[in-house]
Amino acid sequence: MAAASSTKKLMLAASPNKPRLSSTLVPPATIRGPPRRRKTKRFAVLATFITSKPTVLVAEKLGEAGLDVLKNFANVDCSYNLSPEELCTKISLCDALIVRSGTKVTREVFESSAGRLKVVGRAGVGIDNVDLSAATEHGCLVVNAPTANTIAAAEHGIALLTAMARNIAQADASVKAGKWQRNKYVGVSLVGKTLAVMGFGKVGTEVARRAKGLGMNVIAHDPYAQADRARATGVGLVSFEEAISTADFISLHMPLTPATSKMFNDEAFFKMKKGVRIVNVARGGVVDEEALVRALDSGIISQAALDVFTEEPPAKDSKLVLHENVTVTPHLGASTTEAQEGVAIEIAEAVIGALKGELAATAVNAPMVPAEVISELAPFVTLAEKLGGLAVQLVAGGSGVKSVKVSYASARGPDDLDTRLLRAMITKGIIEPISSVFVNLVNADFIAKQRGLRVTEERIVLDGSPENPLEFIQVQIANVESKFGSAISDIGDIRVEGRVKDGKPHLTKVGSFGVDVSLEGSIILCRQVDQPGIIGKVGSLLGDNNVNVNFMSVGRIAPQKQAVMTIGVDEEPSREVLKKIGETPAIEEFVFLKL
Repeated sequence: MAAASSTKKLMLAASPNKPRLSSTLVPPATIRGPPRRRKTKRFAVLATFITSKPTVLVAEKLGEAGLDVLKNFANVDCSYNLSPEELCTKISLCDALIVRSGTKVTREVFESSAGRLKVVGRAGVGIDNVDLSAATEHGCLVVNAPTANTIAAAEHGIALLTAMARNIAQADASVKAGKWQRNKYVGVSLVGKTLAVMGFGKVGTEVARRAKGLGMNVIAHDPYAQADRARATGVGLVSFEEAISTADFISLHMPLTPATSKMFNDEAFFKMKKGVRIVNVARGGVVDEEALVRALDSGIISQAALDVFTEEPPAKDSKLVLHENVTVTPHLGASTTEAQEGVAIEIAEAVIGALKGELAATAVNAPMVPAEVISELAPFVTLAEKLGGLAVQLVAGGSGVKSVKVSYASARGPDDLDTRLLRAMITKGIIEPISSVFVNLVNADFIAKQRGLRVTEERIVLDGSPENPLEFIQVQIANVESKFGSAISDIGDIRVEGRVKDGKPHLTKVGSFGVDVSLEGSIILCRQVDQPGIIGKVGSLLGDNNVNVNFMSVGRIAPQKQAVMTIGVDEEPSREVLKKIGETPAIEEFVFLKL
């Protein structure tokens, strides 16, 4: 319920960046968590607002083109071959970390960063060397470079496929050893053979295209592959069992996850056609290497060509590496001059974008929001965060915020409106002003759950054109007291509503009062008796004290009844000015809100 009173009250919502003006002022609302402390202002969505150059630690060799991009924006520390202890020591001085596949970014690394590390960039596709769970808990965005080395990896897969089929590596070694064994190294033709592509992502698709050009019949297994993309490539999507049991050649292109770890084991090899040949340019861990040796020895697997291993480099006495029917390369899938340069630039740009606060399309531990959706929702992202911040500042001190309801009004269907980003920003707006924690798209849901904050969403379906993604966003906080009684709706919750107008966020409703004020700078909300002269008196008070008014709006129940005046100001008024506003006749209550 509202903290109602007939007397005039001076109620200031403390800014997250400034000390409160007096010990007598009402404290901000609380959400269970660590004690509040002064914070650096946050910038946009994903990163702290960095007033000086950020520091990027490059822990593995990166192409010069990428380093040049980084150096134009950040201080770059190239420290290669760091031990885990050395990495943990350096990381607290870094805003971003770039690695390849050799550096393990463990939970200890994130804990050692003491909250400073905001971005981990993986120069390549696989991210199994990064503890994504720990990264998410610490609000650290993980980005990769999934496109630049696609062609290089696909070409290497085809190179291994053809080299294996024609015994290139073994024949080369034989000739160099002074032998001439033409009969021993008779190969097999690829034309007319069936290739099973296991994992039909970017690399798998490119491998399939090239294999089709070699005259092979290509099938694929991928539970997440799009059927229309497969059809366009001339590839049939089949089950796992059908793929491995009918293929003459199998090419692996899936990521290493708990579900795919050692997917190719004794059981899988037993189901394969005898004499099948396997290529792996994906991740070593998807193959049970001991089982593969057994399958090679038994003749189930005729040959294998491997670019990746469970442990890299593999042991010198590895039975798999030394097997005469195995062709091996030292993780060369992305090792072309063009790919190395492309990966370096791609990861450098992704890391810089994240440090600037932009949403990276290659983020791997945040909801995958397509670039076109990010662009369309950009103005609503700002609106969502500001509405969350306004709503929580209206909560009277001592009221625990436990339940927030967000309503999205749109003419679009549920499947055409992705609200994950907006929900994260509302959570950020609610939690950050009253907590020391940093909230972003990566950790918003985790932080809300950790603090016992339940955020629910609903859609308000509107008639009309779905050209605009949203008409308005409404934020409601239930079961709390309000320091501004007029913010209480007819059902007893704090309610604020906003729209985007001309690309800028506007507050359009407070409680049951319609208003219209641009959400720039800060806001003063006044409940008053609707009578002539009040607007002029308050405006003069602010102007006489060098406080610039950028927007003003009045919403009322009826003429000569109660009204809510909403004033946007560029500067924070002094306590004396706010006191004078509170003493103005006909003003019943007011609150100053810092955006």
